[in-house]
Amino acid sequence: MFMDIYAQMARAHMEAYGTTVEQYAGVSAKNSFHGSLNPRAQFREALTVEQVLAQPMIAEPLTRSMCSPIGDGAAAVVVMSERKARELGVSQPVQVVSSVLRSGWDHGPGEPGTGEICSGEAYEEAGIGPEDLDVIELHDASAPSEVLTYESLSLCGKGEGGRMIDEGVTRLGGRCPVNTSGGLLRKGHPIGATGIAQIVELTEQLQGRSGERQVAGAKIGLAHNGGGTIGPDAAAMCVTILKA
Repeated sequence: MFMDIYAQMARAHMEAYGTTVEQYAGVSAKNSFHGSLNPRAQFREALTVEQVLAQPMIAEPLTRSMCSPIGDGAAAVVVMSERKARELGVSQPVQVVSSVLRSGWDHGPGEPGTGEICSGEAYEEAGIGPEDLDVIELHDASAPSEVLTYESLSLCGKGEGGRMIDEGVTRLGGRCPVNTSGGLLRKGHPIGATGIAQIVELTEQLQGRSGERQVAGAKIGLAHNGGGTIGPDAAAMCVTILKA
């Protein structure tokens, strides 16, 4: 059901803004490269755009690698006060500088969605803007989801998400790498563990512990995770910003 929803969103974005299927496939290819560097990823094979497009069609225009796999997985974090971190001698604490959770609603076309509202509030609470982010883990349940989320996080303007893929902005080595874990598309999507797994990836990035997929000098990271559906939007959305 969800891939049908994502496919409809993808087609609408293509019609409205000229986004191409090759740009969606570019998301899958990028995340497959990131996932090939992640020993925890469910799929480790690096794919080209051409290989993504040649795979079986699931829901037009989504081929198999444009859809996240459901998988088993677990993740955990330890949260403590600054005082307790000092007492325990935590040498590289990562601070939660903002975390915004909202329910979705059946809003009208053109109105801000939960992703836009959550990210806007998170930026304000953290005292930063999208231009300050060094690394992002976002909810790429489908490849088009990532493109649309670039826009809802204000990383670019409306309709410009596909261009970020063409320009390599969100690839390792780009201005703001996205889904260095491989994302849901390659790391896997264990549903309940997905959100905390994003936090684990960002924490390790901000601590400089990500090995081959390390983002050089990463100091600020953002996690974006949503679930369910109400009308045209997610039923719940959470945006969290972490700082080294």
